[in-house]
Amino acid sequence: MRISDLKVLLFLGCAFFSVKTAYAQNVVLVDTTVKQHKFVQNELDYLKDKSNKLTFDEVKRLDGDFIHNNVYYPSNNTNKYAYWYRIKVHFKQSITKRTCLFEFFDQTTDEVTAYISNGKGSYKISSSGADASFTNRLYLHKNFEFLITDPSKGEHTYYFKVRSKNPVKVIIVYRTVDYFIQYALLEYFSFGLFYGMILIFCFHNLLMFTAIRKKQYLYYVIYIICVAWYEMSVDGIAFQYLWPNTPVLNDYMYGIAMYLVSVFALIFTKELLQVKQKSYRLYYAINIILVVRTIYFLYCLLFNKGLFIYKFVEVIPLSIAFVTGINIYRRGFKPARFFVLAYAVLFTGFIVKAITALGYAYFLPEFLSYYSIGFCFVVEMLFLSFAIGDQVRIMRKEKDAALDETIQQMDINNKLKDTINQELDLQVKARTKEVIKKSEEILTQSQTIEQQNQLLESTNHQLELQAAEINRMNILLEKDNVQLQNDIEKVTDARALSTELSFEEFSAKYPDQESCNKFLSDLKWQNGYQCIRCNHDSYSGGRVPYSRRCTKCSYEESAMHNTIFENNRIPINKAFYIVYLVYSSKGTISSYQLSQKIGIRQSTCWSYAIRIKKVLSEQKRARKKGAQQGWVALVM
Repeated sequence: MRISDLKVLLFLGCAFFSVKTAYAQNVVLVDTTVKQHKFVQNELDYLKDKSNKLTFDEVKRLDGDFIHNNVYYPSNNTNKYAYWYRIKVHFKQSITKRTCLFEFFDQTTDEVTAYISNGKGSYKISSSGADASFTNRLYLHKNFEFLITDPSKGEHTYYFKVRSKNPVKVIIVYRTVDYFIQYALLEYFSFGLFYGMILIFCFHNLLMFTAIRKKQYLYYVIYIICVAWYEMSVDGIAFQYLWPNTPVLNDYMYGIAMYLVSVFALIFTKELLQVKQKSYRLYYAINIILVVRTIYFLYCLLFNKGLFIYKFVEVIPLSIAFVTGINIYRRGFKPARFFVLAYAVLFTGFIVKAITALGYAYFLPEFLSYYSIGFCFVVEMLFLSFAIGDQVRIMRKEKDAALDETIQQMDINNKLKDTINQELDLQVKARTKEVIKKSEEILTQSQTIEQQNQLLESTNHQLELQAAEINRMNILLEKDNVQLQNDIEKVTDARALSTELSFEEFSAKYPDQESCNKFLSDLKWQNGYQCIRCNHDSYSGGRVPYSRRCTKCSYEESAMHNTIFENNRIPINKAFYIVYLVYSSKGTISSYQLSQKIGIRQSTCWSYAIRIKKVLSEQKRARKKGAQQGWVALVM
C-alpha cells in the first residue's frame, strides 16, 4: 500500500471519529434540586425495530445503531415498527431519600415497556399502555409512570420500547414522586373545574330548553356533552373512570366523540344563525359537509379505525361554521357576533394544539400548550351561551317593541280615522263643485274637438289623393330607371365587343369569378341544357356554383367545360380579358404587352395567347355568314 493511500485512510478515520464525537448523545445531569426534566432532541437516541421481534439483549448489542434524535420531541413516524428509545442520566449524588420516576405523557400510546437499570448491570422490566387494563398501572393516573429503582450516584442508561398503531409523541419526563403528586393533584383539580363548568352549562341550557322550547338549546346541550366526552377520551379520564377494564374502547371512543362534536356543532350553527332563511348556499354547503363527514366516520369505524387519529379533518367543519358565522353577522344578525368570537377562540386553540403536536410549542407554558383545546372549549361555550342569550334577548326586545308599536299605531289610526272622515266630507263637497264645473268645460271642449275632426277628415282626403299621384309618378320613374340601366348594359356590352377597354373598365363588367361563371353558364346553355353523357334535359344545381348535374345519370358539368377556359390556371376574369385583348387586336398583341396590362408572367401570357390565336384562326376559316361576332364567339 502506498503512503498516499495510508494518509487518505487516516484522514477518513479521523473525520469519522470527529463526526461520531460531535453527535454523541447528551447525558442529563440530575441532583437533588432537579424536580422535573423533559428529555428533548440530543438527549434521546432511538432505534427502529422493523421486525417487532428484537429482544432487549439484542437491542443492547445494537447500541451503536441507535440514531440521534434531531427534533424537539421524537415520534413513531412509521406505526408498523416498534421504537426503542435510550436515555442517559448522570446522578451527581445518590437520591435514595427521594423516590423518582419516569413519566410518559401521550395517553394514546398502545404499549410502553421500560427497562430500568438497577445499578448492578441488570434491568427491571415493567409495562404499561392504552392496550392494557387501567388497574394494572403503577399509579392510577392517566399517564404512564415507571419507578427508578436505583437512583445512585453515577451514569445510568435506560431503555424504553414504544409500540402504537397511531402516531404519538414520545415525551419522557423525569420527576420526583413529591413533584409528581403535586402536579397530579393540580391537574385533576383543573379537570374537575373544566368538567364542572361543562355540567353547569348543560343544566343551564337544558332548563332554558324546557322553558322556551327552542331547539338550539337542546343541540347546544348535546354538543357540550360530546365535547366533554371527547376531552375525557383524549385526556385518559374516560379510560380511568368509565371503561378501565375495556381498553379496546380507547381505539374508538375519541373518534366517535369527535364526529359527534362536528355534527352537532354544524346542526347547532344552522339552528342558531337561521342559516336556511339567511343564506341558502351556506345551508347547502353545511349539509354537504355533514354527509361527507358521516361517510368518512363510517369508513373509519368499519374499515380503518387508525384514521381516527387524523384530527385535522375537523378543521373543515370548524371552518365552515366560522365562515357561516362571519357571513351571517355581516348580514346584520347581531347574535352572530358572539358566535364568531367563540369560533375565533376555538380556532386559536386548534392552532396552538397543532403547533404542539408538531413539536414547535416548546416556548409556550406547559399548561397552555397541552390544555389549549380544553381552555378554548370553555371560552367557546361561554361565548355560545352569550350568543343564545343575546338571540333570546333581541327576540324579546323586538317582540316588546313590536307590541308597543302596534298599540301606538292603533291609537294613531283611530285619530287619523276621525280626522280623515271630517276632511273627506269637506273634500267631497268641494270635489262635487269641481266636477260640475269640469263637466261643463269638457262639453265645450268636445264640441270644439268635433269641429276640428271634420276639418282633419277633409285634409286627410286631399293628402290621400296627392299620395296616389306621387305613387303613380314613382312607378313611371322606376320603369324609366330600369330601361336606362338596360340601355347602359347594352352599351357596355357593345363597347366590350367593339372597342378596346382597360382592365379596370373590363373588370367593372366581369369583376369576379362568380360573375364570369354566370356569364359562361348563360352563354353555354342559352339554348337549353342537354347532358353530354346521356342527352337528358333535366338538371339540378351542382356542387360548384353555376354547374349543372343531370338528374338521370348524376353527371355534373361545370360552366367552363368545353370552353376555352377549361383547365384554366389563372384568375378567370384575367383570362376573359386576355381573350378580349387578343380578339380586339386580331391576334397582333404581343405577350409582353399582355403581361404589362394584366400583371401576369410573360411566359403564361404567351402560352395562353397561342391557344386563343389558334381558336381565332380556326374561327376565321370556318366563319359563316350571320355567325356571332365579337370576342364571345371565341369562348365556346
